[in-house]
Amino acid sequence: MKNMKILFLLIAVLAIGAGLWWWWEHEKVYPSTDDAYLKANVLTIGSLVGGRIAEVAVGENDYVKAGDILVQIDPASLQAALTTAQAQYDLAWQNAGASGSDVSAAAARVAGARAALTEAEISFDRNEQLFKLGDVAQVALDQARAARDSAQAAVKAAEAALAATQSQAGKIGDGNAAVRAALGELAQAQINLDDSRIVAPADGWIANIDLRPGQVVAPNAPLFSLVEDGHWWVDANFKETDLDRIRPGQPVALSVDMYAGAALSGTVESIGAGSGAVFSLLPAQNATGNWVKVTQRFPVRIGLTGKPDDPALQLRVGASVSAVVDTSGQDTAK
Repeated sequence: MKNMKILFLLIAVLAIGAGLWWWWEHEKVYPSTDDAYLKANVLTIGSLVGGRIAEVAVGENDYVKAGDILVQIDPASLQAALTTAQAQYDLAWQNAGASGSDVSAAAARVAGARAALTEAEISFDRNEQLFKLGDVAQVALDQARAARDSAQAAVKAAEAALAATQSQAGKIGDGNAAVRAALGELAQAQINLDDSRIVAPADGWIANIDLRPGQVVAPNAPLFSLVEDGHWWVDANFKETDLDRIRPGQPVALSVDMYAGAALSGTVESIGAGSGAVFSLLPAQNATGNWVKVTQRFPVRIGLTGKPDDPALQLRVGASVSAVVDTSGQDTAK
């Protein structure tokens, strides 16, 4: 009887040892962790312009499509600013046209002064020839010379006035600096009016919203969040002793704690470059005499390759997940 008890005890020890060995080998090929969480892009929605809220078209947890209106800022003051900017643009165009007319008038005066100079030079040359022949007096020659010099001075003055007018007027039309500045103000006013209508940048769920019509918001202030229903992934924290077999591209079996029995699949996308402790707000300081070695965990990003078939099983950011990586293909490749 005593020998039977020893035999049973030996068999039990061997069975436990075999089980532990099997579990150890299984964990090497199929490393797992329950320190994993479901993630998605969470967009912060804000208003680029300030003003009073005229309409709130969505509520907490509402599902929206890209382009759906979320919030409407009262556009009255922005519409008035747009009207003013349009008037300023039209006025700049008019001023540019008037400046163009001034340039044309100054150019005409230059042309007239040059014609008068040509006539004065011809008269001086004729009087000079007649003076040499003795047909005119010195007084007539002096008068012709004075008229020529005066015409030359008039041309220089007209050219200087033309240059000053051109410099002040600048280019004509949309090339004019004042017109371009007014056009920029007009474009900005139109952008501000368009921004008073806040629309969804992507498909997803509204979260953390607490807005009411009549509330005044500041420009660039965050208003609420949008959980994007696009790319989903899992950030799984594996022990550093499990990373030697994990590679990008390996399949992963996933289970979400909130949906018992709902299995998901994924693929390893990347392995973190540092442990979670490295990027924490207060990294651990191990340069002490009572240091204890602790196995570190590294984040592994796992991209989901499918969603639950049941639409009622909505994916939710931050949900706890269990992940099991299949590394058996690594042995097959060898």
